[in-house]
Amino acid sequence: MTNTRIERDSMGELHVPEQALYGAQTQRAVDNFPISHQRMPAQFIRALILAKAAAAKANVELKQLSESQGKAIVDAAQGLLEGDFMQHFPVDIFQTGSGTSSNMNANEVIATLASRLLGEPVNPNDHVNCGQSSNDIIPTTIHVSAALGLHEQLLPALVHLVQVIERKAVEVHPFIKTGRTHLMDAMPVRMSQVLEGWAQQLKANIGHLQDLLPSLQSLAQGGTAVGTGINAHPQFATGFSRQLSSLTQVQFTPGKNLFALIGSQDTAVAVSGQLKAIAVTLMKIANDLRWMNSGPLAGLGEIELEGLQPGSSIMPGKVNPVIPEATAMVAAQVIGNDTTITVAGQSGNFELNVMLPIIAQNLLSSIELLANSSRLLADKAIASFKVNEPKLKEALSRNPILVTALNPIIGYQKAAEIAKTAYKQGRPVIDVALEHTDLSRSQLEILLDPEKLTAGGV
Repeated sequence: MTNTRIERDSMGELHVPEQALYGAQTQRAVDNFPISHQRMPAQFIRALILAKAAAAKANVELKQLSESQGKAIVDAAQGLLEGDFMQHFPVDIFQTGSGTSSNMNANEVIATLASRLLGEPVNPNDHVNCGQSSNDIIPTTIHVSAALGLHEQLLPALVHLVQVIERKAVEVHPFIKTGRTHLMDAMPVRMSQVLEGWAQQLKANIGHLQDLLPSLQSLAQGGTAVGTGINAHPQFATGFSRQLSSLTQVQFTPGKNLFALIGSQDTAVAVSGQLKAIAVTLMKIANDLRWMNSGPLAGLGEIELEGLQPGSSIMPGKVNPVIPEATAMVAAQVIGNDTTITVAGQSGNFELNVMLPIIAQNLLSSIELLANSSRLLADKAIASFKVNEPKLKEALSRNPILVTALNPIIGYQKAAEIAKTAYKQGRPVIDVALEHTDLSRSQLEILLDPEKLTAGGV
């Protein structure tokens, strides 16, 4: 049995592991919530520690803490961030809905370390939590951790994916393939046009995500328990945001209405909705790649994705599109995360949302999953696929839908008859059109030129 020590809080005494930096309230949470055995995300804990350092700096400026106390808290927080800090944060995701357990976990750990540095007691509530409540620090930390995740992870990953797609579009521009609508043969398109479409989808998503950043960087801090700011200095919110901006190099501001930011999680719901939209885009790109790569003999076989690992434990030589498959699973998970966040966002009962930990977990999970899969999709699928030009040309030459280009000359009905005959006989449409129209082969070659048709026939 682990050696323990006795710790006390307002509810009495209990045993805590002897070497643990946390105290009684953290231990109560560990005992009370043995549910998922999943801890709060590291990105969230990092942001919470940064918030505690920013709060201490602001409180020193406002003379709510002594300089020595504030310095000890800041040094303790920075020391945690430089090491394996997650070992000190054992509280389950599924805990009190305000995240109070995680807040007190941080307060207790930082207080222990600060007390050692200062050589005198630093109190978790009176000093580390000065001017704060779980009800404003946890919503603040959700915003901060998500904003940092977007700035540091997801937005750079999406920009990288766009850049890789655009470079690949230039590379594959000479290749023309059969377009498909309803998964059926349609008019031809350039490979570059397909990729440029993907890039534009992603650029639009990036823009929408950037539009949400000002709201995400607007913080609940200073509202304390219910939004009124009880027990916080009137200038605390401003000082906190300034100090946090300095620590993170991301511009944070006090919220215009702290009641809204504590009582709701509308911004998190909106960000999650945009993450879902990105997931839908990635699912489309992944599935396009899978379809184009299908085969190599019985499928479309238009491209060959980079072979990364054996695809079967029983079928030798099989290679599967593993990166697009992984990306599609990420997309499915992010869509599920959004549903959870949507439901949790409805739990803003009166002055406090009470599903904050699960919102944090799912929001940060979506950001990380999308960032990591976007880079893999860029570097191990899109950048490295090869085009199977003979397969493209074979399909194009036999595509009866090319006859669409003859509609203005021979009419829809006549063109439809030619298309059906070409398909039924398995012959190139140009040969059938030569037999059923007065057009010469040279005229038909011009009219049915796939390169011309990718430009709208102009």
